[in-house]
Amino acid sequence: MDRQEALRLVNQEVKTRNLVKHMLAAEAVMRRLARELGQDEELWGLAGLLHDLDYDKTVDQPERHGLLGAQILEEKGMPAELVHAVKAHNEMIGVERETLLDKALYAADPVTGLLVAAALIHPQKKLSAIDVPFVMNRFKEKNFARGADRGQIESCRELGLELERFIALSLEAMQSIAADLGL
Repeated sequence: MDRQEALRLVNQEVKTRNLVKHMLAAEAVMRRLARELGQDEELWGLAGLLHDLDYDKTVDQPERHGLLGAQILEEKGMPAELVHAVKAHNEMIGVERETLLDKALYAADPVTGLLVAAALIHPQKKLSAIDVPFVMNRFKEKNFARGADRGQIESCRELGLELERFIALSLEAMQSIAADLGL
């Protein structure tokens, strides 16, 4: 499946516009991480783009989130490594994160929300207006972007990346698609 086919699948399965934006942001972050870590950028990008494919259908059953998406992706002939990463990004399923892809997707998922929230509290409400120190100051505030699990974001260290570097890479990635994100 190429990116265009993946986008068609996203548009077919996902009805929430903000969720689509999150998936695009996760794709951009995953592509940037793949470049940084010398991994397959296409595979990693597709993992980011498709990881929440089933979210609208499992929102009331969080313990199933990732399982249904993985099943759809498996039926579409997606690589086993990608299917595993989709399962492993939801801790409730209990699938161990084994590969760099698994670990990257797990860390990338919540960082997108943190960065969007940081942009939205800035007076300009633009990703281009924020930088790593701005984000790091918000990161330390417990009541800021509470849905962005700090421990999950800090798991970037399992990729050999310090938190500030991970934030920088993620921000750079999302800034590169700011128009698509409306930020």
